[in-house]
Amino acid sequence: MTGSADLAVGADGWPRCPWGLSTPLYVEYHDTEWGRPVRDTVGLFERMTLEAFQSGLSWLTILRKRPAFRAAFAGFDPAAVAAFGAGTVETLLLDAGIVRNRRKIEATIANARAVLALTEPLAELVWSFAPPPHPAPVRLADVPAVTAESKALAKALRGHGFVFVGPTTAYALMQACGLVNDHLAGCAARDAPVAPPATPAAGLTAPAG
Repeated sequence: MTGSADLAVGADGWPRCPWGLSTPLYVEYHDTEWGRPVRDTVGLFERMTLEAFQSGLSWLTILRKRPAFRAAFAGFDPAAVAAFGAGTVETLLLDAGIVRNRRKIEATIANARAVLALTEPLAELVWSFAPPPHPAPVRLADVPAVTAESKALAKALRGHGFVFVGPTTAYALMQACGLVNDHLAGCAARDAPVAPPATPAAGLTAPAG
């Protein structure tokens, strides 16, 4: 596979998507999470929630606040979050560790209740919209923000009572949970079964992809 001209090589010698090198948090997220399959309810609900909170903000802001989000939203257990009432909303609006946005907080509670109301596992619903594998994007410009599948996923989720999930957020969810693999061609994390090591092993060079 030919590597992308947009790849960036880190201090460890491994080529990555350029956004995955800007901070240590991004390196970890890029190498160990983004694009890797998530099929459990808690994991999907967490990522759905974080993608919604990210709207209008940088993803780095969300990553930095992720531990606080997990604490505030009961480890993203849908049953626990679904039980939140008006008093909990007001408490969360005072929590400086998270993004204090009433609409997004209330949407998270509504979405937790929607998860519980499903007649099928959340993973079955979400993953039913996974597209066939596609060639690795060669440039960042090749990575879409919205696809036909993400529009269909957003529509289906809204039909089940989910809110704050538009086609763009739905596609970000698909990327985050491995329904699509948008690591650039030649990125060390694209086909790796595990994250690239911190440094290339002695006598070896970073893979070209």
